[in-house]
Amino acid sequence: MKHLLILVLLVTTFFGCSESIEPAGPVPTTRQLAWHEVEMYGLVCFNLITFEDKEWGYGDTGPAIFNPTEFSADQIVNSAREGGLKGIILVCKHHEGFCLWPTKTTDYNISRSPWKNGQGDMVKEFQLACEKAHMKFGVYLSPWDRNAAVYGQDGYIPIYYEQLRELLTGYGELFEVWFDGANGGDGWYGGADTIRNIDRFSYYGWDSIYSIVRELQPNAVIFSDMGDVRWVGNEEGSAGETSWCMYTPKGRDDDSKPAPGFTKYWEATEGHEDGEFWMPSECDFSIRPGWYYHENQNQSVKSAEVLFDHYLKTVGRNASFNLGLPPDTRGIMHENDLESLKGFKQILDEAFKTNLAFNQKIKTDVSSFGFKEKKLIDGNPLTYWAAPENQTTAEIIIQLDKIQEVNAILLQEYIEMGQRIKSFCVEVRKADEFVVVGEATTIGYKRILTFDTVQTDEIKVTIRDSRAAPVLSEIQLYRFPNL
Repeated sequence: MKHLLILVLLVTTFFGCSESIEPAGPVPTTRQLAWHEVEMYGLVCFNLITFEDKEWGYGDTGPAIFNPTEFSADQIVNSAREGGLKGIILVCKHHEGFCLWPTKTTDYNISRSPWKNGQGDMVKEFQLACEKAHMKFGVYLSPWDRNAAVYGQDGYIPIYYEQLRELLTGYGELFEVWFDGANGGDGWYGGADTIRNIDRFSYYGWDSIYSIVRELQPNAVIFSDMGDVRWVGNEEGSAGETSWCMYTPKGRDDDSKPAPGFTKYWEATEGHEDGEFWMPSECDFSIRPGWYYHENQNQSVKSAEVLFDHYLKTVGRNASFNLGLPPDTRGIMHENDLESLKGFKQILDEAFKTNLAFNQKIKTDVSSFGFKEKKLIDGNPLTYWAAPENQTTAEIIIQLDKIQEVNAILLQEYIEMGQRIKSFCVEVRKADEFVVVGEATTIGYKRILTFDTVQTDEIKVTIRDSRAAPVLSEIQLYRFPNL
């Protein structure tokens, strides 16, 4: 027994695992961790209203106008992949109620359109295209239905639940299920042509909806004001400079409870340091001024450079990048959108081509035994460095083997232990002193800071404050082009 104890001590000392770290909650679930790793995906907005040249349909236009004669799910999905995106979410039903699959719940669906003589299933074609391209697939199903005659009445709820079940059981593994906050108002409603308001707190039975998703797609995150992933609070492609994964949904009024479409969404931009739930933010914005295709916007497609700026303001601020992708009336991505997406990927590849910090020299003023600072520059986000328990500040210095041009730094916390860091700064050595080139608040899953290009061989990261002992997995340095 004595020899066994000595062996255990030697092994733990050698491998550096004699000390453990307790999570600083809340922490992400397995499904949320997988979602964080996706980082960038697209929201494909293509529906009957594409042919109406509208953003929102009223529910009064028949399926006969839906006939994309050159439709190609492969072209759309591959366009997203070639733009660096890792998945798509398909708008399977928007507010006008038209369903892109041959649902059994309503005649207002693709089987009543001339496309493929009513024999097509567009959701299935997107699913198969994603599988072929090794892309994640998700679905958007609007709770509001401006075509359904029974919307606003009890009879609509079983219809909506069944539509959800059809999508969750017939189209493979989903990574995200997307619910909109727009609920109730004017619509066609089977010819009633009226206004139907609903009690957004109770009408849909959100607990039941979430239970259906958990049962049928346990690995999918739920996007909603009350789900696994929150709306960032704007459609501008920008997370907050401070961006906490933690969040507590609050009712729009101080004396009301929260509900989808009825929260203090402006607080979601930054989140809450003391938030009750791990509910990171998703930044949804479109490659065009509108979410749906309009010919008069062909010259208003966001450039590759603008998309990269959005990347820095979303993924680079601890959020996801969800880019609206509207196919045109042919059923494919327009040439201008393709050019922008390809250019964006080229910028990404060039920007992150060379991590200047990889396996260079590194030192810290504090270190928790077993969690060595070398793990910060090994290129592996699954390894991490930690400061000692109760230590909330630290200095980390990376020494390059030669003077390099640097203008960007990427940092990652090991979020399985929670989001901890509250503020930090970045300094570079110039002559005999360190000069501050950037400072920020939160880090989270990923934080990217850019600054004026400097020549240096020594960079210091100072963690000024933290909720608990800092735990970092990566520090990377880059020379971004054209900054």
